[in-house]
Amino acid sequence: MSTAILTGPPAPGSSLDGDLRSLGFDVRIASGAEETGALLAAVPAGERVALVDPRFVGHLHALRLALTDPRFPAAAAPGALTAQGGARPALARALGAAAASDDLTGALADALDAEGVTVHRPRLGTLVAAVPTDAEARHAARAAVEAVDDEAVRLRSAVKAHDGFFTTFFISPYSRYIARWCARRGLTPNQVTTASLLTALIAAGCAATGERGGYVAAGVLLLLSFVLDCTDGQLARYALKYSTMGAWLDATFDRAKEYAFYAGLALGAARDGDDVWALALGAMILMTCRHVVDFSFNEANAESTGVTAKTGLALSDRLDSLGWTVWARRMIILPIGERWAMIAVLTAVTTPRTVFWALIVGCAFGACYTTAGRVLRSLTRRAKRTDRAARALADLADSGPLAQLAARVLGRTGAPGAGVVFAAVATAGLLFAVLAQPFGDRQTVIAAIGYAVLAGAAVARPLKGALDWLVPPLFRAAEYTTVLVLAARSDSPGALPAAFGLVAAVAYHHYDTVYRIRGGTGAPPARLVRVIGGHEGRTLLVTVLAALLAGRGDGFTLALTVLAVAVALVVLVESIRFWVSAGAPAVHDEGETA
Repeated sequence: MSTAILTGPPAPGSSLDGDLRSLGFDVRIASGAEETGALLAAVPAGERVALVDPRFVGHLHALRLALTDPRFPAAAAPGALTAQGGARPALARALGAAAASDDLTGALADALDAEGVTVHRPRLGTLVAAVPTDAEARHAARAAVEAVDDEAVRLRSAVKAHDGFFTTFFISPYSRYIARWCARRGLTPNQVTTASLLTALIAAGCAATGERGGYVAAGVLLLLSFVLDCTDGQLARYALKYSTMGAWLDATFDRAKEYAFYAGLALGAARDGDDVWALALGAMILMTCRHVVDFSFNEANAESTGVTAKTGLALSDRLDSLGWTVWARRMIILPIGERWAMIAVLTAVTTPRTVFWALIVGCAFGACYTTAGRVLRSLTRRAKRTDRAARALADLADSGPLAQLAARVLGRTGAPGAGVVFAAVATAGLLFAVLAQPFGDRQTVIAAIGYAVLAGAAVARPLKGALDWLVPPLFRAAEYTTVLVLAARSDSPGALPAAFGLVAAVAYHHYDTVYRIRGGTGAPPARLVRVIGGHEGRTLLVTVLAALLAGRGDGFTLALTVLAVAVALVVLVESIRFWVSAGAPAVHDEGETA
């Protein structure tokens, strides 16, 4: 239980004591600044503590937002301040200097900011949080509290502000009430996330039957899984139950659900005599590469400085004045809600082949649309990439020992910003060789060696060029597509399902890298990247295996399977170790952007 200290006796008739207890605080009342300091010192150092002005008048949910969100070291609203263990020393120092202030909590929040402690100030909207200084102001504040239904505000705020059309109009109107039902019964977001995963896995199993009834059931269950997927985040926001484990589960289960459903569709099609594993893998590659474009561009521009030129204003910025275009632009990029709805409906009424072709066309269009707009903005804006952005792009590149060795040998080859040129040439050369040469040809191995060298040249300089954010997605396209093409062109039975497993395992590693960077903890340890070879090492290994095992029955399939299992075990063990550790970021991932 956390401790809340009222910095004086509460006003007659105030419900503040009961409100704080309902939020899980052990309430202690100080008679003045000196006793406040003594009570603060008596709270164990690692615990959260809240200081609340006894004159506070406001909504219970305003206090909940200000005092119980675990994601921030300190948070404040008018009349209320909280600090977690890491910010407690700064709070103790600030208390002595601010003890004489009439607005103690406000002065303490300013003092913490001055000491470099980030103080979160939640947006309260219509919620009331005030510290009236006389009877008339108190009466007005209480009237304002009565005029606003804080439960309605709480339900509205449980829904993401910017979501897709399908989610906003077909899911959230009722899923928020499911979230409230779950909260009132003590269910956690992690439990709902797990239920969503299990539902999707059952849906994949239904699709794998290859029967029309199974496909219909799969479509219905996939939609139910998506409802639960929305509910877990809404429950986290409704109840402010954010957690490290929740961040990991929510970030990774979406991918696991979608990949499992693709596999189920491919298995179901195989039962009907239709081999669609290449299409399933192609859809997965397109979607993953599109996400990497999103992640890389956002990381490259997260802290960029400089003024955007007028010519750099994207068409979408001007279209924002037309409300209907916002929804149209969100829909055409096929965000997760629209994508899952399309998959569910097409699964129920068509064939797996149709589902995958629709996915490939939709994902390809969305990728081209978003990438083209970002390229234009990057070329026309005047901004300076920060060292942090360059580091994040280098981490997303996933360069292994071969590329790093090539980078050291070559030095800073080429002009600044040439990283994307080297990456594009490396990718184009490799894919041309893979597509043009027979399966297992030694020229493909030579091309993979050249790819590793050029990949090192691409990251030899800090990735601060205007288009250097394209380096990671180019590397993802090169590695994943090489695996797909070699598996498709081999004579080894079952090579494509094995390739699907390998790409899924590697993609998990790349998504895990993204979410660690988003959480502010940096990329996975360098030893992990070395062990699994980096993108260039894995690509070279697959081409060598193809050359060695060409014409040897199912040898290539066995090699891909062993590699997939090895990569999956290594990255999962390290990922689980990190996300359950104390150093993991205590944030709830908001999921795929709309």
